[in-house]
Order: sequence, then C-alpha cells, then structure tokens
Amino acid sequence: MASVKPRHIITLLLVLLLAFNSCRSKKEVAYTRSHRTTRTSDIGSGGKQETENDRWKRLDIKLTRHDNKRLYAELKSWLGTPYLYAASERGRGTDCSGMVMMVYKAVYDIKLERNSAKIYEKNCRHVSKDNLREADLVFFNNGKSSRITHVGIYLKNGYFVHASSSRGVIVSHLTERYYTTHYQCGGRVIDK
Repeated sequence: MASVKPRHIITLLLVLLLAFNSCRSKKEVAYTRSHRTTRTSDIGSGGKQETENDRWKRLDIKLTRHDNKRLYAELKSWLGTPYLYAASERGRGTDCSGMVMMVYKAVYDIKLERNSAKIYEKNCRHVSKDNLREADLVFFNNGKSSRITHVGIYLKNGYFVHASSSRGVIVSHLTERYYTTHYQCGGRVIDK
C-alpha cells in the first residue's frame, strides 16, 4: 500500500479551501456543455432549444443612444461561456468574479478585485436596488450566511448578466425567485 506524501495532503487541503471560498452559490464545480448553453425551460415552439444568444435577442432590452453599447457588446460576447471555478477566459470558462473583472477591464479599463465580496468591499459604494443603473454590480449570498458569494453586472429593467455555476454566463432577472431571495446589495464601481 502506498503512503500518502505530505505534499499531496497540502495540495488536497488547498483545493478544499478554494472550493469552500468560491464565488458560487453551490459547492460543487459545474460545467455547462458548450458555448450554446441551453435550458429546458427555454424550449420554444417546435421543440427547438433556445441558446443564450437567442434569449438575448428576445429580451425586453431596447438600447438607446444613452446606453453603453460597448458594455452590451462585451457582455453578449461572454454569453454561453461555461462556468469554471477560478477561471476568467471568455469562451473557455469563467466564474462570476472573473467575468465581472474581465468585462470591467475591457470596457472601462478598471481593475477590480478577484473575489465577489472584495469587489464590493474595495471597489464599490452601496447603491439601493431602486437606484441601480447600467454597469452597476449586483451582489448575492448563498442563503447560508449573509456573506457575499456571487456578483453580476446590471443592465437595465431588472436584467443582469452573471456566471451561473450550473449554466455558465447567462442573463437573469432580479425578480426571479432565487435572486429575489438571495439578493444582498447593489454596488457602483468607484474609479480610483
């Protein structure tokens, strides 16, 4: 029988520590199938499954000349990216804070913290839910504590983009039951 080496124990402990301090609401690592993430609840007429890009097209988000089209284009390019803990690569895999960090760097040239709780603590000022506006961040807890464990980027009309641990990068609405229950706060990024 082989003996367990101390370096293997240390590696295992580090992996477990990272798993319990993630920015996702579930403890298991989840992967979506591909760039064409689908939901069974999004099956439309004729049994055709709807992709996240199809859903984006039918959302009730009408862009005006006042909207930041660069932000919307950047976020759209992330749709369908699979969830991958501790990653931040469009198309290959990302977690919630990784996507938020990369979008803010690309659109605003602002460097954010890499953890959702630290983004709120060090990069934001509080914004009430009623005063959310385009590009504000929305923060959530996992229901087990009031600690921030998840972040997304607010669009408008209640919609936000985030990296779901089970579905990858998607568009959701603040009135969906899960997000209503787990909503923690809003934050406006402070450009230092």
